[in-house]
Amino acid sequence: MKVMQASEAKNRFGELLESSASEPVMIRKNGRDVAVVVSKAEYDRRVAQVSKQELVRRYHEESIEEFGGLYEELAK
Repeated sequence: MKVMQASEAKNRFGELLESSASEPVMIRKNGRDVAVVVSKAEYDRRVAQVSKQELVRRYHEESIEEFGGLYEELAK
């Protein structure tokens, strides 16, 4: 992952955008990591992944609520 100082990111914003198209770019300020810039495509991919994980979690919880007793009986 590429790392840029906050001041460098500000002064070279176009380069920051170009770099983030191919890989995430960490922004560092006063020695601390403060942000990561990613492409829109990468952002969309990660949001979709989180949404799928949330959907699976919800289905799992609903399944336990609906069939929890059955699962316990089958486990015996």
